Amino acid sequence: MTGRSLRLRRLRRLAPVRGEDGAGRAGRRSAARVVAPKVVALGGGMGLSASLAALRRITGELTAVVTVADDGGSSGRLREELGVLPPGDLRKALAALCGDDEWGQTWSRVIQHRFQSAGDLHEHAVGNLLIVALWEQLGDPVQALDLVGKLLGAQGRVLPMSAVPLELQALVKGHDPARPEDVDTVRGQATVALTPGEVLSVQVVPGDPPAVPEAVAAVLDADWVVLGPGSWFSSVIPHLLVPELLDALIATKARRVLSLNLAPQPGETEGFSPQRHLEVLARHAPKLALDVVLADEAAVPDRESLADAAKRFGAAVELAPVARQDGAPKHDPELLAAAYDRIFRMHGRIGPWR
Repeated sequence: MTGRSLRLRRLRRLAPVRGEDGAGRAGRRSAARVVAPKVVALGGGMGLSASLAALRRITGELTAVVTVADDGGSSGRLREELGVLPPGDLRKALAALCGDDEWGQTWSRVIQHRFQSAGDLHEHAVGNLLIVALWEQLGDPVQALDLVGKLLGAQGRVLPMSAVPLELQALVKGHDPARPEDVDTVRGQATVALTPGEVLSVQVVPGDPPAVPEAVAAVLDADWVVLGPGSWFSSVIPHLLVPELLDALIATKARRVLSLNLAPQPGETEGFSPQRHLEVLARHAPKLALDVVLADEAAVPDRESLADAAKRFGAAVELAPVARQDGAPKHDPELLAAAYDRIFRMHGRIGPWR
């Protein structure tokens, strides 16, 4: 047995014993008891925030597992100066989990606020500084994030996917427009996200990063795991490059839904069809299975090709109107929540929870 397998077995013991019905709850349930599904959402940036804003509307048992490869802006500066995990995507996830009451919306605005000055504080986000200060005070990233979540009244938990900051590296064809056929190694999440070339593959450095144990345990104990939407190479796929986390995603008895983006991202996935997103995912994690692929019905011109690509994962395709009505390529939280709710009910192993 490999070291990774032994670690995964130990981490599995952290999760509550699952019933034979796959619902992830120990013991019997009363027939009259209403139980929300345990959902783990993986990603980063605005894509994960959109998913969390939707999911918190349908379950109180919600955990966000967030990428830690950001090296731009305020996060990059704090990471370089203090050697900490980049806090920006963690902050955005916490803001997305804030409630719709006055307390939640006030704190959401506060932690997202950026200073404007001619000095060193320029463009630093308040939430980034708060998170890093608690990391230094408590010496435990998970405990600190839990405390911030408690302060904000966050409707869920936020965890980093790895215990160490990661560097994203990509093989990119045509990164230099003067050499369109050459393949270069491009380093850094911010650079990969904006490359004018074609991203062929990504990896993280270090190559065998430790997963946060609580994140692995959450995946193993989930009823549903949601991957995406988000920047495909810099926010979604990096979760599959943390060995213990990938092992948990493969081993979990949870159902898995992949939420596709509404449109290709300029630079990173320019010209990608919905099915090509799946093909790239399969190259990075060939053993990963999915149950459902969710896509906006207006963003899929070739439904048959998408269905064929989903079959490689063993997944069904669910099409639903999940985009905002103003034409912007952004998810509408209410519509996305309705789509998730329908998927959980139609494809889940557990009964109704409302």
